[in-house]
Amino acid sequence: MHCTLLHAVGLSGTGVDTNALLKEIGSYAQTVRPFTLTFDRPAVGNVGVEITGWPGRPFTEIVDALTQVMVSTGAAFKAAPSRYPHMSLAYASDGAEDVDAVTLRAALAAIEQPLSGPVLVDRLHLVEQWHDGAHIMWNPIARVPLAGVEA
Repeated sequence: MHCTLLHAVGLSGTGVDTNALLKEIGSYAQTVRPFTLTFDRPAVGNVGVEITGWPGRPFTEIVDALTQVMVSTGAAFKAAPSRYPHMSLAYASDGAEDVDAVTLRAALAAIEQPLSGPVLVDRLHLVEQWHDGAHIMWNPIARVPLAGVEA
C-alpha cells in the first residue's frame, strides 16, 4: 500500500536532477516528525476505489513542501489533483462503465466490522511510475526517512 504525496505527471526520472532533488527533500524531511494517518472504509468513486485518511494537515504540509521543491527544480510537470491523504485500492479501466457502483457500495456497507486502521508515516519514497492502461508499475529510486528515523 502507498499514499501518494506528489504525482508529478509528465516527469520521468531523467527529467530532473535526482541527486539535487533528494538533497532538498532529505533536508526538508529532517524537519518533519513521524506521524500517524488513520484510514477509513473504502469508498467507490468515479475512477476507482480508495480509502481516505486523516488528519489532513500534516499530509498537506508535506505535499505543499514537496511541490515547492519540485517547482524549484525547473522541471516541467503537472501536479495531480489528489492532494489529500488516500490509498487507491483499485482503478477503473476498460469495462468500468459496466461496474455497478451501488452494488459495490452495498457490499462494503455489509461488512460489519471496523475497516479503518492507523498507518505510521516515517519515511518518504521517491519512485518513477508508469502504466500501460491496465497496470500501474513503479521503480523505487530512494527512501527518505523523517526526523529521528534511521535510514
